[in-house]
Amino acid sequence: MKRAVGIVVVALVVGLFAAANGSAPAAARTQAPAFTPTLTGWTDCGDLQCSTLTVPLDYAHPDNGQTVQLAVSRLTANPLAGSYLGVLALNPGGPGGSGTWTPGLRSLVPGTGAERYDWVGFDPRGVGASTPRLQCNTRYFGSNRPNFVPTTRALGRYWATKTAGYASACGASAAKRLLPFMTTQDSARDLESLRAALQSSASLGKQSKLAKLNYFGFSYGTYLGAVYATLYPTKVGRFIFDGVVDPVRYWYRANLNQSIVFDKNLNRFFGWVARRNATYHLGTKASTIRAGYNALLPKLDRTPSAGGRLGPDELGDAMLGVGYNVGDWPGAAYAYAQLRRFGKGYPMYQRYAESSLGAETENGYAVYLGVECTDQRSPVWSTFVSDTQQVHRTSPFIAWNNTWYNMPCRTWPAAAHGRVNVSGAALRALGTKVLLINETYDAATPFPGALNLRGLFPTASLVEGVGGTTHAGSLSGVGCVDNRIASYLVTGAVPARLDGRRSDLRCSPVPRPSAYRTTARAAADDSLRDRLAAAQRPSFR
Repeated sequence: MKRAVGIVVVALVVGLFAAANGSAPAAARTQAPAFTPTLTGWTDCGDLQCSTLTVPLDYAHPDNGQTVQLAVSRLTANPLAGSYLGVLALNPGGPGGSGTWTPGLRSLVPGTGAERYDWVGFDPRGVGASTPRLQCNTRYFGSNRPNFVPTTRALGRYWATKTAGYASACGASAAKRLLPFMTTQDSARDLESLRAALQSSASLGKQSKLAKLNYFGFSYGTYLGAVYATLYPTKVGRFIFDGVVDPVRYWYRANLNQSIVFDKNLNRFFGWVARRNATYHLGTKASTIRAGYNALLPKLDRTPSAGGRLGPDELGDAMLGVGYNVGDWPGAAYAYAQLRRFGKGYPMYQRYAESSLGAETENGYAVYLGVECTDQRSPVWSTFVSDTQQVHRTSPFIAWNNTWYNMPCRTWPAAAHGRVNVSGAALRALGTKVLLINETYDAATPFPGALNLRGLFPTASLVEGVGGTTHAGSLSGVGCVDNRIASYLVTGAVPARLDGRRSDLRCSPVPRPSAYRTTARAAADDSLRDRLAAAQRPSFR
């Protein structure tokens, strides 16, 4: 898949990929007319309560009779924890991640202050239990796919055709009416509709506490929160952004940056494996292990493993998790050692299948594209190809994977809209503080993006997990981070903002695991963190 040989020259690939440009971006939509969102009555659904929120499909024309139903869940405040503080809405990222399970994350916050909120999760438009649900082609991700690296004309034509075919399938899907209305602006307006509906349906004693929204966004959820804060600054309460999306270099440029940092994190992972050679027996130097990985890719291309199902593409996808979360390292190291030393590819293929196959994953991918492709216009073909080749020369791990993953935007069957100029300037006069969290070597949302958002939000303070590689790693038991979250939710206070382009509080990162994962945290806590990590993939991938 991401092998470092056989780079295609720009002229050849540009000739292959000559195609019509995407639709020109439309002007940003005007502020939506008044609309009364409605919530159904709450019913028990396991440990949570569930409801459905009805919002307009098109906020510019809310009375045309077309609506969307969003699945909503909540974990109500504990009256024994103290006075009621309002609603805390959550988004786990993606875009395309289901959020109805996220209220359970409340148990990971230290102390009892978080229990003074109703924690509310939701499935954004097109996602999960919301209707209509966007499903385009559940068989799009397969096994032993043709090599992502287009070393021949045939490979280039294959992926150009396949990605365009996926876009066409979305345009023919049962939920195709959603496609023009899946921008981050649309979801931000849904978030405001959720706040308004919760306020109007609350008891009189609680309605004043719901005049503002409190929010916890992970990964793409930070961009959604930043757009919401830009559109509705007077409605912003306590906002936490973990794994901060760059609002300046977002989508296309962010994806290129990702590919570079993911490659570096793969090498960091191999360094961790090298220091545990007594366990994994793959070598004592990261460079040696990386060389073995690079050499394995063409071998898998010729002779796939796991009964012909694990080629270089599947190996790269299966290894992607090591760039997201250090908690993935032991499992990945075991599976890779089985493949590299003994030729046993089934453990690695199982990792690929669990992360990439199935209807839920394809639904997330469809929504991911639905948001990305309408948030920003794609570049011309020659830019796509030349930029990918440049990245691939030095950072081949996911360079072409990332390009083909996002390529359906080139022929997406809905027009792109104007971008939102994200700004938190209005929050200064309101005295509204925002808490940002990011690890130094987060690959999905590289650290410079967090610094960029901090620059645009003059009342925001940034907590840095120094030297860490985990994406959106809060609520992982790092006291310096988690205690700050707990305190902020109760007091609204953030770390003192320092001068310059820098973080404001430096904390330890999510700790790297031992060779065999051991933890004092409850298995339930591990499950919640693992689910959050899964929701963040693709996460600007």
